[in-house]
Amino acid sequence: MTVLILGLLLFLGLHSVRIVADGWRGAQLARLGEKRWKGLYSLVAFAGLGLIIWGYALARQQPQVLWTPPMGLRHASALLMLFSLILLVAANVPRNRIKTWVRHPMLLGTQLWAVAHLLANGSVADVLLFGGFLAWSSVDLYAALRRDRAAGTRYQGGTMPGTLIAIGAAVALWLLLAFWLHGVLFGVRPFG
Repeated sequence: MTVLILGLLLFLGLHSVRIVADGWRGAQLARLGEKRWKGLYSLVAFAGLGLIIWGYALARQQPQVLWTPPMGLRHASALLMLFSLILLVAANVPRNRIKTWVRHPMLLGTQLWAVAHLLANGSVADVLLFGGFLAWSSVDLYAALRRDRAAGTRYQGGTMPGTLIAIGAAVALWLLLAFWLHGVLFGVRPFG
């Protein structure tokens, strides 16, 4: 469990710099330049992600079960994941209306991803992993919306083709994950 916790602290801590030390972040960007900052940021983020994956795999070998979710919650989780993926994909597809409507689709998608996995899993490692991401994304969303208000940020209207591309790509990804890739990567097939 220690490796998982260390990974979460490193990854989520790094992703919290803008929340707790935006001035320091800006100073480092100015001092290092954008490319070096992003390079160092990426190295630390990948190290944290690697520790999370390794730590979660270790914790799953001897799970400490807190509860066993009923099958209905697993199906609800799969449905929530469809909406989560739509938001996550929309964060990366240019000129879509979803980004305009929700402002921060990556953070909302992360929240849905975490809730969906908390509904379907009940071990200590699950609570740490998904609960940690849920707490972080909630705080980050609050901070991002405050920054938007303070800066008077306006989100440009998207186009219908951009929106349909985001939704179509997310549905395709959901089908791939739900019926094949999630089982290959994590040993769990959402639909058996």
